[in-house]
Amino acid sequence: MRRFSMKTAVAALALTALATSAGAQTAAPWVLSPDMGYGYDKDGKMSSYKMGTNNAKELFKGAKKVPKGTLFFLGDNGQLYMRTGPYLEGDGKFKFGPG
Repeated sequence: MRRFSMKTAVAALALTALATSAGAQTAAPWVLSPDMGYGYDKDGKMSSYKMGTNNAKELFKGAKKVPKGTLFFLGDNGQLYMRTGPYLEGDGKFKFGPG
């Protein structure tokens, strides 16, 4: 198990955003792997876990697919939020970006 702070995650996301173009991004900014699990614990810490297959059926019990069109973001209070619904303008620009 690897633990990292929310500040580290926000810094990494910010650096990723700065390193990419301001336009619509075709590549995912997060590299998610099918053999890893990612947790957001009660203290607001994010962790990653190497997963196995011996109890995969138990893992899927109660799991839900994330709907397409879902936006994840951190609030000023450090809380992780998600919002479904449109987050892009008609021209593909981020709806909630700087004016």
